[in-house]
Amino acid sequence: AVRLRVREALGAREPADAVRVQGWVRSVRSQKEILFLHINDGSSLESLQVVADPSLEKRDLTFGSAVEVQGKLVKSPHRMQNMELQAETIRVVGPCDIWSFPLKVKERHPLEYVRQFPHLRCRNNALGALLRIRSEATAGIHSFFQDNGYVHIHTPVITSNDCEGSGELFQIEVSWAKESAEKTHFFNVPAFLTVSGQLHLEVMAGAFTRVFTFGPTFRAENSQSRRHLAEFYMVEAELSFTESLQDIMQVMEDLFKTVTSTVLSKCPCDVELFHKYIAPAQK
Repeated sequence: AVRLRVREALGAREPADAVRVQGWVRSVRSQKEILFLHINDGSSLESLQVVADPSLEKRDLTFGSAVEVQGKLVKSPHRMQNMELQAETIRVVGPCDIWSFPLKVKERHPLEYVRQFPHLRCRNNALGALLRIRSEATAGIHSFFQDNGYVHIHTPVITSNDCEGSGELFQIEVSWAKESAEKTHFFNVPAFLTVSGQLHLEVMAGAFTRVFTFGPTFRAENSQSRRHLAEFYMVEAELSFTESLQDIMQVMEDLFKTVTSTVLSKCPCDVELFHKYIAPAQK
């Protein structure tokens, strides 16, 4: 059997005789003559409908369980879905105790509730959509710079630079230095988690003309509010031989347009989820 992701199965143009899909059960509905499953593997917001004979139902086939389904991919009679999977075998790879599982079927959990379960929160529709969007945006940013002749530089995470005083720094201390009476620095100078790769990029721009970095940066302001990020990924670029501020602005505008187009074309359902439930009227 050919293994398909849920996204590939939903987007298939033609039926297929022998396919295998793996994922987590989003819903189970057993009727007298037919068993309906919806499974999702994180590749799309939409789940794949599986139609099976009730004899294939097992006791541990529940919401949240991990399954492998083999069967035929056929045209779905329902308007809302292009394809569905007619199951021939269903194997429960990992059972789920629905009584202790914190996410409940057909319940829209508040984000604050979901964040209490770091190992499960990515199964939530909103956070799953956010991570797919972020993945495509990251790929779009790298693609834009590579296509325009920029060299990707990995600027150091541990640095002695306080880049233009742009934020409070996390200082790195070595455990053996704490214990010894004579406190010494690992690099013989104080070292910090970077707040920006800009200074390193400016040096590199003197050799490569166009450079960029896209990596983790850290800000140690004494704030634990929702508005402060202690760690985040930042895009930075440096250009040599610019004639005016317009040169820089054009790069920024093209970057935003390219990445936005990439996200809108590759994640339309994920974006729509946010326009509908998270940030209505902000499209």
